[in-house]
This record gives sequence, C-alpha cells and structure tokens, in this order.
Amino acid sequence: MITTPITPDLVRGALELERTAAGLLPHRLPAWARSQSRDGQLLMSEAQPAGVRLALHTRATVVELDTVPTKRVYAGAPPRPDGIYDALVDGQLRAQGSVAGGHTLAIDMMSGRSELTPGRPGTLRVDGLDDGLKDVEIWLPHDETTELVALRTDAPVEPVPDPGRRVWLHHGSSISHGSNAASPSTTWPALAAAAGGVDLVNLGFGGGMLLDPFTARTMRDVPADVVSVKIGINIVNNDAMRMRAFGPAVHGFLDTIREGHPTTPLLVVAPILCPIHEETPGPSAPDMSALAEGRLSFTAAGDPAEVAAGRLTLTTIRDALARVVAQRAETDPHLHYLDGRELFGQADHDRLPLPDALHPDAATHRLIGQRFADLAFAPTGPFDSHPR
Repeated sequence: MITTPITPDLVRGALELERTAAGLLPHRLPAWARSQSRDGQLLMSEAQPAGVRLALHTRATVVELDTVPTKRVYAGAPPRPDGIYDALVDGQLRAQGSVAGGHTLAIDMMSGRSELTPGRPGTLRVDGLDDGLKDVEIWLPHDETTELVALRTDAPVEPVPDPGRRVWLHHGSSISHGSNAASPSTTWPALAAAAGGVDLVNLGFGGGMLLDPFTARTMRDVPADVVSVKIGINIVNNDAMRMRAFGPAVHGFLDTIREGHPTTPLLVVAPILCPIHEETPGPSAPDMSALAEGRLSFTAAGDPAEVAAGRLTLTTIRDALARVVAQRAETDPHLHYLDGRELFGQADHDRLPLPDALHPDAATHRLIGQRFADLAFAPTGPFDSHPR
C-alpha cells in the first residue's frame, strides 16, 4: 500500500484545512470568519464536512482512509448512527462505510453545555474497485466532524484533472447542510449539483444561516459561477431578529456578495414549507413529550399575536424576501427568487411529513434536490449554462 500525503489539491468543497495533532480538519469557513463568532453550534456545523470530498485520479483497487470522527450524543435523545462515507467512481456510488471510534461530544440541548471525550482514529476501507484509470471521490460524512489522518492505496494517486465544470456556491441552514439525509452525496444540494453538472461548495450550516456578515464576506471571496442563498428558517427558529432588522440585513448580505460577484447568477431561495412556523414565530424548542417517548422533535414556542409587532414567521419572511428581490432586480438582471414551497409544499408535506417537524427525511432530500435542479439548472432557469 502506498501512503499519499493529503494535500489541498486532493480535497474539494473545503475552504480551509486546519493542521491538528491528528492530521487535517476540513473547515467550511476560514479562520478569520470563525474568529468572529463564539457560537458553539456554528463552529461545530462549519467543521462538519458537508459537501467535502477527496477526489483521486488513480488505478487503485483499494483505498484506505484513516480519520478521527467526532460522534455526537444528545442527552435524552436516541443514539445517533455513525456517519456515512460515500465512495463514488466516475460519479457513480460504488460503496459506503463508516468509521468507528473517534471523539465523543455529549450535548445537553436544554442547558447548551457540551463535553468532549477524546478517542482514537479509525479506518475506512474501500476495496474491489476495477484496476482501470478512474476518478474516485470519497465524500466525508456531512454531519460528523472528520479529521483526515492518512490515505493509503494500492496504486499511485494524483488530483482529479479539472473537468471544467462550473462551481455552485450555496449557503443555507441545516436543511442545506443535509440534516436527516441518508448520506453525504444524497443531501439535496449534492443531488442537485450532480444533476446540474456543477461542482458544489456547500456552506449550509445547521442552525447557522443567520445572515452573518462574515459569511457574506466569505462568499464574496470564494470563486463561483453560480450562487444561491436559502434564507429564513434559522432566522425564525432562533427568533434572531424582527421585521425592522430583517429586510436591511438581507440587503446588506446581498450587497456584500455582489462586491465579489457583481454579475454572477444569484438565486435567493425562500423557506420550504414547515407547518410549525408558517404562522407561529420562533424560537423552536425541543418537544418534551416526544423526548419522553425517545423521539427528537420540535415545536414552535412563539406567540402568533406578536407577528403584528414584527415577530417573524415563514409566511412574513417569504413576503419580505420577494419584495427585496423584486426591488433589487430592477437594476440587477442576474438576481432571481425561488419560493421554497416550489421545492416542498403542502401537498408534499401531506405525503412526506417532516419527521421531527423541522427537517426533511432522505426521500424528501431527493425530492428537493431533483426539483431544484429542474428549476435552477434547466434551460431558461437562473443557472442555465446557456442563458438566452
């Protein structure tokens, strides 16, 4: 077996690789941006490698990857399964696996406290590949922090040649991050990227789409051919701002992106349907009756009577986003709007209800991914590669 150093040219979808005692930790926000937030949820989410993959050009029939995963344990909630690695060969899923061991992060959702217990590395082994020259992608678990320790193969590897595909930069909430998706290559953004023939940079952060200026500046500086921002659910379920602040914050976020991408197709996506917050403001809170049954679910804790005073719901956010985009589109022909209910609406919820009242399941990720591709990447869509 040949040991190959893991270098940035073998990794796609990460904005930074941090050197740690064990190896390399992929980040989806650069260090300067991370330094501007003390929020543990965001720092955990951005270090979970959604959309991050190793891309290898090789004749290897065996690939071994040593990693140190961080497993999350939530007090009072059922145990979480180990994170899934997807192995794709020339774009087709060929194998899946998990890495046991690693660190354990115990989290108390009620108090917000957490405790990390260190662990040891484990190994992912993918074998039985054909011995022809091929592109092998190892997609890291989208919801499990993963330090890269060592890469071994039975034939030399080199970076995958640049395929010349466009880069899609996307920012959103835990739904974009991939919460409850079956695996990292089957989150809705990954599926949409595959259908659209683009390379994905996924800045979906669980609980972290809050119009943070440092995220906008990060997006401004990342090279991209098409850009999207999915805005709303985290603003509501964190009860993060009122209507007075929301509109100007959206304008400011888009202004910053436009500083680096002045004519890039930019799509603003409003929230998908989420019944608990359609007419009821946040914050979201754990459903204690569900926890008593060993299930994780959420409820809306806000008061609908306060909407008139500026408390935000998904309904009022969609209206505000539509107004902002319509106003800006008068002078920005490359700006577009998509109502998230076109991706997942009431009829879809009747058939595929959100299991925990906030996040889609694996089947719904597939539905959203295909619909987004059909709407955004299709001819005459905002991300059409040959606009007319």
